[in-house]
Amino acid sequence: VLRCLGIPTRVITNFNSAHDSNINLSIDKYIDTSGKTLYLTEDSVWNFHVWNESWFIRRDLGSFYDGWQDLDATPQERSKGVYRCGPASTRAIKEGDVNLDYDSSFVFAAVNADYVTWIHYSKKNKKKIYSDTRKIGKFISTKAVGTNSRVDVTANYKYPEVKEISFKISYSQYKNSLKDDMKILVTAV
Repeated sequence: VLRCLGIPTRVITNFNSAHDSNINLSIDKYIDTSGKTLYLTEDSVWNFHVWNESWFIRRDLGSFYDGWQDLDATPQERSKGVYRCGPASTRAIKEGDVNLDYDSSFVFAAVNADYVTWIHYSKKNKKKIYSDTRKIGKFISTKAVGTNSRVDVTANYKYPEVKEISFKISYSQYKNSLKDDMKILVTAV
């Protein structure tokens, strides 16, 4: 419909799409001490989810948030009492501005939530045993104009994941670094 009105619109597909039901920006999985999954939350990760982007000027949010806006015709949660999602600024999602109107926190979680596993001992006692900050929001894609090729638009939604750099040092270098730490500690006291 938006295209019929002359508004640029495209379909977006997000792989490993998070459904963060309590908007804590974390997809929590609970297990008991034997490893059996406990269903204590409605959080989930879908293989993929699809929504639309349309190009708007955002006078309500300011020109910084102009551009692609996310709209979901199949919302899974209520937003201010109504089943709806968007328009959420794609730029706000990338920048982590999750307190803006129109569901930016929900879409942010869909593409950027942490996936956390907890051992649940009791109502008051749980322990985090696993956290994956890279699982959610993979290969966010749209169709290329004029072809059936996929265009990766992940960079519109999130900054590149930071890669951990592993390096090895000799024992003597390690030992010397401890001496430097001791000097700092003694100086601080």
